[in-house]
Amino acid sequence: MGVPSREEIMRIAAVGKALPPHYYSQDELLAEFRSLWSDNPSSARRLEQLHRRVLVGGRYLALPLEEYYELATFGQANNAWIRVGEVLGAAALLDALEQCRATPRDVDALFFVSVTGISAPSLDARLINRLQMSPTLRRVPIFGLGCVAGAAGIARAADYLRAYPDHLAVLLSVELCSLTLQREDFSIANLIASGLFGDGAAAVVLEGAERDHGAAATGPRILATKSIFYPDTEKVMGWDISERGFRVVLSAEVPEMVRTHLRHDVDAFLAEHGLERSQIVSWVAHPGGPRVLMEMAEALEVGSDVLEPTWRSLREVGNLSSASVLLVLRDTMESYRPPAGSLGVLLAMGPGFCSELVLLRW
Repeated sequence: MGVPSREEIMRIAAVGKALPPHYYSQDELLAEFRSLWSDNPSSARRLEQLHRRVLVGGRYLALPLEEYYELATFGQANNAWIRVGEVLGAAALLDALEQCRATPRDVDALFFVSVTGISAPSLDARLINRLQMSPTLRRVPIFGLGCVAGAAGIARAADYLRAYPDHLAVLLSVELCSLTLQREDFSIANLIASGLFGDGAAAVVLEGAERDHGAAATGPRILATKSIFYPDTEKVMGWDISERGFRVVLSAEVPEMVRTHLRHDVDAFLAEHGLERSQIVSWVAHPGGPRVLMEMAEALEVGSDVLEPTWRSLREVGNLSSASVLLVLRDTMESYRPPAGSLGVLLAMGPGFCSELVLLRW
């Protein structure tokens, strides 16, 4: 099976983003955690070591630091997710639409991904009301994919556009990881998460092959997608959910998943389209963390400079779960744009455990 022709494929028209106004350096956050967990000296010592290792310089948080102490229940934290998420989601969506000179009424399908809060109706319904979107818009809320959902959401939106090539679809990710913090959990996983994850939203506008893209559509075309699930790996990453809310599951096996599977999966995916890794010019990867990125570079056999947009995102804002790979895509389009006509791969891994791969042509 060869790469589809230019006339057969849809395009990423624009990527929008929205970050909360509350930004804190890693040193500020570390000082706050030291105070919070001062009655547990052994955890406080490990905390500093783990926070330094994730190589995050600072993060945006959904709320000012002092307001987190007011969140005594899961319900209060989730209500904050709904309130802040609606604002950030609307801002990211409008940012993306304005870039490609589209309006909220132009959207035919809205794919919404998040793993840091819940609501019914889902957050996308609130945005339809807030932004006066079309009442015939198709809604596809997706929960539970975590870090992989940015790539998976693009792939599912691409599937939709194959069926409706004259439509415009939007993928919206809203992740407010700070609202899931468990203050009484001194596990290594929770200590790492407290230093790694941040908050933000991103939106991707995708146009079907039969739409008039016009000069405003500046993103790459989507040639193909691939989903890979690894059986019996549910405990590698995810959440344990109880009356206390979301308790992070973050196994030391995550880098091993990259080492074991990624090279083979990428090579097999590319071979399906008559391609090899040497033909891929750009890699748009999710910033899972330093060890994950080092394993990824080794698996793909690329220099550290090739993943610089991903490293930069990790340093500047941390891991934003599903939103991160979309922010890396935006940065790649703006500051690291590959040559026209060159090939790229967008990829992420996450709960399942699983991988999502998207083949791009710039």
